[in-house]
Amino acid sequence: MPDEGQELPAYIKAKAAQVGDRLQRMAETQGLKMVTADWIPNPRLAHEATEFARAHGKGNEFHRIVFGQYYGEGLDIGGWDALRAAATASGLDADEMQTTVDSGQYRQRVEDMIQEAHSIGVSSVPTYVINDRYAIVGAQPIAVFKQVIERIQAGSES
Repeated sequence: MPDEGQELPAYIKAKAAQVGDRLQRMAETQGLKMVTADWIPNPRLAHEATEFARAHGKGNEFHRIVFGQYYGEGLDIGGWDALRAAATASGLDADEMQTTVDSGQYRQRVEDMIQEAHSIGVSSVPTYVINDRYAIVGAQPIAVFKQVIERIQAGSES
């Protein structure tokens, strides 16, 4: 993907419109706003910034804020404006984050994680891997997650 991101192809826009309605209704039931984007930002910078946040004990909080910026506000999470705001909102030093990430400190770690995901067959996002065995692909209802957890608890291999 280009550094600046790219417009969603027409076939993905069509599929997103179908799925988007369902996801927006799901979000509304939880009091959340969901924006359907026409543009895909390059997430590499956001992934590296998330690794910085994780190293500083704020990974989950930072990730939650960035997720909300993209899906709830339609912001470009491929650039520093949104990521610096997320850093500040999560209690991190935005200048330190940008300097550290720009130095390339987390680049190889992110590349290694991408390669690992590809090696276990992850080909779309979101994909949730549970217990290194079960993969849940796409935005699924909570019942799907509960079913997987019940299988794990029951010791079921199927």
